[in-house]
Amino acid sequence: MALRPPSGRMRIPEEPYKINERITAKEVRLVGENIEPGIVDINTARAMAKAQGLDLVEIAPTAVPPVCKVVDYSKFKYEQKKKQKEIKAKAQKVVIKEIRFGPNTDDHDFDFKLKHATNFLKEGSKVKAYVHFVGRTIVFKERGVNLLKKFSEALSEYGKLEMEPKLEGKRMTIILAPAPAKGAK
Repeated sequence: MALRPPSGRMRIPEEPYKINERITAKEVRLVGENIEPGIVDINTARAMAKAQGLDLVEIAPTAVPPVCKVVDYSKFKYEQKKKQKEIKAKAQKVVIKEIRFGPNTDDHDFDFKLKHATNFLKEGSKVKAYVHFVGRTIVFKERGVNLLKKFSEALSEYGKLEMEPKLEGKRMTIILAPAPAKGAK
């Protein structure tokens, strides 16, 4: 749905590419199917596009001279959207799983959380482990450091330490990234 400005007229969304008469350059580098690539006058380029029943689309406006392609504009826009979707789909999404400790965490709790962290790293997620100091437990900072170092050493086979233990307020945090697959180089 197009937005209606206060004047009452419909506002048309701006096109990302200049086409046909909107191209202002005097000369352009022409490319496209059934076209001899080269630098031609803008009017000649428009005439060549019109003769084929296609549009002249400026694809590289910053080049000297600008690069224009003879193509069906609606098909060109569709292909661009399709490429953007593919790029977005291939982009890796980073998932961070959090594991919380207290400065007095027991061995059994430690092992239980270690098992979960191992699974998270195996599935490719990052692990953010932190020791949360409540009240006066902040005086036991060295326990937090020791606990997090022990945790990262236990997980060294499955992930690498990305951030050393760092105290932020009442939390001491480390981040572990999954180790690259052994088969991949």
